[in-house]
Amino acid sequence: MADKRDFYEVLGVNRGASDTEIKKAYHKLAMKYHPDKNPGDKAAEEKFKEVNEAYEILSDPDKKDKYDRFGHAGVDPNFGAGQGGFGGFGGFGNFGGGFGGFGGAQGGVSFEDIFDMFGSMGGGRRSTSRRSAAQKGNDLQKTITIDFTEAVFGCSKQIEIPKDVRCKTCGGSGAKPGTGKKTCDQCGGTGQITQVSNTPFGRFQNISTCPKCSGSGSIVETPCDDCRGTGRQHKTVKIKVDIPAGVDSDSIITLRGQGEPGINGGSDGDLYIVVNVRPHSTYKRRGDDLYLDMPITFEQAALGDKVQVPGFGESYTYTIPAGTQNGSSFRLKGKGVPNPRTGRKGDLYVKVNVEIPTKLDRKQKKAVEEMSAKLGSGAYPKKSKFDKLKF
Repeated sequence: MADKRDFYEVLGVNRGASDTEIKKAYHKLAMKYHPDKNPGDKAAEEKFKEVNEAYEILSDPDKKDKYDRFGHAGVDPNFGAGQGGFGGFGGFGNFGGGFGGFGGAQGGVSFEDIFDMFGSMGGGRRSTSRRSAAQKGNDLQKTITIDFTEAVFGCSKQIEIPKDVRCKTCGGSGAKPGTGKKTCDQCGGTGQITQVSNTPFGRFQNISTCPKCSGSGSIVETPCDDCRGTGRQHKTVKIKVDIPAGVDSDSIITLRGQGEPGINGGSDGDLYIVVNVRPHSTYKRRGDDLYLDMPITFEQAALGDKVQVPGFGESYTYTIPAGTQNGSSFRLKGKGVPNPRTGRKGDLYVKVNVEIPTKLDRKQKKAVEEMSAKLGSGAYPKKSKFDKLKF
């Protein structure tokens, strides 16, 4: 545990960060270090595992509470278990195996028991009436690829995703229609099993989740035939995704409640759609701005001209001034990509490339020579100045 980084540091959030901030930070890092994006990169693979471990703890209210109170030890399943005693707990390492018998046959004492032990020495008791808390269903992630034009204008896509869904036959209860659930006879409906141990400090209780009802406090008498009592089925589900105009690669679209069903009455998980945009053959994009290289003729550059700039769904007229140099750029304001949050469009930047004639025939060459003679060196001030340089 000593070598592990702080989970908040791993995700790059402050202590006290909201669930939304934690989730946003996780998905950003998970995409960055995902093995599909870093094939063969062992360092990225380790980062990905570290990020997932941090999110597993900080996204679970119970685990997060233990981590906030006790650090890594609070969420270490091996802490205080079996003959390990309390060797890793502060200054109590010299107690050695003397604590190894706590918890009887189940082995070990939970970290909360340790906290209660030293807070109520002499026979304190803990409440055993609370059931397992409701848990939110698993979040899911799906990557889709769209064309550049679809990203500019927005589109709708239908995706297929395999996931667990609530059984329609029993409504997710797990019980056969017409039957119900009964109180678990092993835990008496508490969802927990309590074991009492006699220690040098008094009598203490070790509380664990009931194995028979999995902490729900009730069991199904007659299981549903379709889901076999689980309350859920694994199916491939079709979902329509509305992609807003202006999305870019690595944009995330969140579909609330489209993940997997919650547990013990918890809310359904969410589905995160990661958008990948195919590059365009002509246009380039930076943020909400578009960039275009446009060829023009020598005479257009020299004399000036009105040109048509191709756009998405329309074209724009622009007057190129006489004497325009190769590589010059101009901006068409508000002709870029709409921002998916504000709707405000970026700009279109056009770079002109003067195309020099090639494969001239004899008459064409003579015409260029005559033009050059008539222009003289004064028509090319930069070249004339360069030719006078002496090295």
